[in-house]
Order: sequence, then C-alpha cells, then structure tokens
Amino acid sequence: MLPKDRFTTIGVGELLWDIFPNSRQLGGAPANFAYMTSLLGDDGIVASRVGADALGAEAKQRLGGLGLSTDYVQVDPQHCTGVVNVLVDERGQPSFEIAQPVAWDFLEWTTAWRNLTEKADAVCFGSLAQRSAPSRNAIHRFLLELRPEATRVFDVNLRQSFYTAEVLAESAKHAEIIKLNHEELPVVAQLLAMPFHDEESAAAALLDAFPLKLVCVTRGARGSLLVSRYGKHEHAGIPAKVADTVGSGDAFTAALVYHYLRGASLAEMNGAANRMGSWVAGHTGATPARDERLLQEIRATGRVKTGGDSSSR
Repeated sequence: MLPKDRFTTIGVGELLWDIFPNSRQLGGAPANFAYMTSLLGDDGIVASRVGADALGAEAKQRLGGLGLSTDYVQVDPQHCTGVVNVLVDERGQPSFEIAQPVAWDFLEWTTAWRNLTEKADAVCFGSLAQRSAPSRNAIHRFLLELRPEATRVFDVNLRQSFYTAEVLAESAKHAEIIKLNHEELPVVAQLLAMPFHDEESAAAALLDAFPLKLVCVTRGARGSLLVSRYGKHEHAGIPAKVADTVGSGDAFTAALVYHYLRGASLAEMNGAANRMGSWVAGHTGATPARDERLLQEIRATGRVKTGGDSSSR
C-alpha cells in the first residue's frame, strides 16, 4: 500500500477572538492548529462553537477566508462568541484575560461531529476548552469515538484557573502525544503527584504513568525537548524577531503532528516544529498569511535524515 500523503487533522475546542490593544485576531489553540496543518497541506478542520452574533458570523467568515471549513462550527443561540483580551510585553510574551461563559463552553455532541470522527487521522485537544462540564463531556465523547489508529494530541494550556488535576489526568489517558511548555511541566507534575527534578525525568514519568508515545516540552526561544519511549531529542530553537508569541506553540504542534503522521524521527519533527513556531512568532497574531517557500522547507525537513535519535514510533 502506498503511504498516505494527505491526512485529516482536527482541532476541537475553543474558537475565539484575541483582542489586542490595536487589533483583533481570530484565535483559539485548536483553530490555530487546524489552520497551520492546512498550510502544510493536510485537511485541517475546526470543531468548535460560536455565538449567533456579529463576532460569530465574522469568525466563520474569517475561517472561510483562511480556507477552512465551517461545517463543524456550531452556532449557540444563547451564549456569545468567545473573546480574550491579550496584552503583550516588551519581550513579545502575552498575558490573557479569557471571557466566561461563552459559546465554546457549551460544545455539543452532534451527528456531524460523530461523522467527523470517522475520517479523523489526528485530533488536537486542550485543557482550556474543558473548563466547563458540557464541553469536557463533548470532547471526551469525540475522543472515544475516534478510530483506534487516529492520533490523539493533548495540548496543555494552563490559563488562569481553568484547569484541574482531574482534567489533566483524564486527558493524558486519552492521548498519544502530550505537549506542554517548560513553565507548565512542573505545575502538571505537582498536580499529578509526580516528582519534578528536571524536564527529561518528568517527561519520562509521564510516559510511565500514561499510555503516551511522545512528550513534547517547548522552551520558548530555547527550543524544545522531545522524549519518546525509544529516545530523546533536544533542539536549541531558531532565532526570530518576535512580534508576539501568540499561536507559535500551536504552529509548533501542527508541524510536529504533520511529520509524526509521516513517521519522521524525533530530530526531524523537532526541526520542523521549531521552524514553524519561529515563523509565527515573527508575526502579529496566530494566523499569518501563507509563505509557500518556507512551508516547502518545513515539509521537506521530515524527508531529510538528520540522525541522532530513534524513530518517533
């Protein structure tokens, strides 16, 4: 059988507007992930919920303009579209004030979503959208209905107080890949009653405790660490003139998953993911316009054997 060259990748969870002091950008980690995977050539799909309001209509219009389907974006007649007030410091690091409750707090399990699970090759979900019971239940049902061979990616997003040890543990049980940053890892270890000595040993502890195949720890400008059951790889990062880092982690995840689905090595995935994240950090907002030359280089990264580690699987 010939290897598959196009996969269906789903971002399920929050879809919202990031409100900057001087602009408004469509965001939400699952939506950012879907957009970035679509840029790389896979079929990126957003599964979320917006309000029956002007911002909701604009969000769907914006998704369409980005080349993404709106068929799996639910419309809530009672709750407004999600917004996040974003402040960016002099280093480009954002802080967030996330409105609540909003439409994506009321995700529903529907026939359309059930049909979507049948064609999904990879699904990225996070902790933020699970802050409410309705959305948490819908996301877990989505994960349970996936085909066994579909890749499940848990993108930890510790925002404000919108997370619990139970949500983290249950999500890790559903996941094949977990991605979190260097500030989140010690917090997650503490909440899950794991010792934290260093990033590598904490990643190994997560692999031991849950049915994970890969732990990814991003380190901002210092790159990232990937740890699997067969090896590890560290990347020093790719310098960028940072506009803001909003969405750079989601871009990292998208490139990581793109090459993971194609059986790349840890070094190949790490190189591509850092390149994608660095590119987005150089732009304002999480959905920069297509740069085909750069995207071709990121796609090709996984086809260049760099050695130095074991396979991802």
